[in-house]
Amino acid sequence: MIEVVAWIILVLGSVALCSYVAKEYGPEILIGVFASLTVIANLIAFKLVSFGPFVVPSAVIAYSTTFLITDILSEFYGKRMALKAVYSGLIANVLMILIVFIAISWSPAPFMREEQLFAFNSVFGFAPRVVLASLIAFVISQHHDVIAFHFWKRKTEGKHLWFRNNASTMVSQLMDTAIFITIAFYGLPGAILLNMILGQYLVKVLIALLDTPFIYFASFVMRDKLSVEVSKA
Repeated sequence: MIEVVAWIILVLGSVALCSYVAKEYGPEILIGVFASLTVIANLIAFKLVSFGPFVVPSAVIAYSTTFLITDILSEFYGKRMALKAVYSGLIANVLMILIVFIAISWSPAPFMREEQLFAFNSVFGFAPRVVLASLIAFVISQHHDVIAFHFWKRKTEGKHLWFRNNASTMVSQLMDTAIFITIAFYGLPGAILLNMILGQYLVKVLIALLDTPFIYFASFVMRDKLSVEVSKA
């Protein structure tokens, strides 16, 4: 458990450090990282892992971290830039699905062994309903996260960054989890679906709480750089 928390902090910290690079070279850096994490999350989601008493996709850290990125973009570059990240992630995932489908359908080289082909197809062979559930949950939850973040920013008059960071992310993560599991695993008993939703959501809430110090780190980096640039002007 402690090891997994350390992994979460490592990933969140790495993304927060990207805010410094983004300040130097533009928000496109964060948009690229966002799109990459969403693709990675979909590629590794097939493996289920234990997190304390819960069973979650191994993608839970990568995907949950994307909400930190949209919050950083929303806070320092505005709603439009955050939505650019969402659309970039959507396009990247659609292209990933298309390219993976081509790779699976392509006739293999004659010297490839059957077990190699089976392993490749097992890892990259997406179930259509799971893919559809993932894309629908992604679009709805990420849009909500951006809109909710700016709603709470207006309501708090730009104060209490911790509140809008957590309020927008926690609700968005609940929407994402509920939509994905309901569509992807429709047909299972309701009690099992609720247990899956609850378990995954609690893990995502933990990650959302852990990302709060990192958005303040990004805030320190951004404002410090801005103050330096103003003093040079």
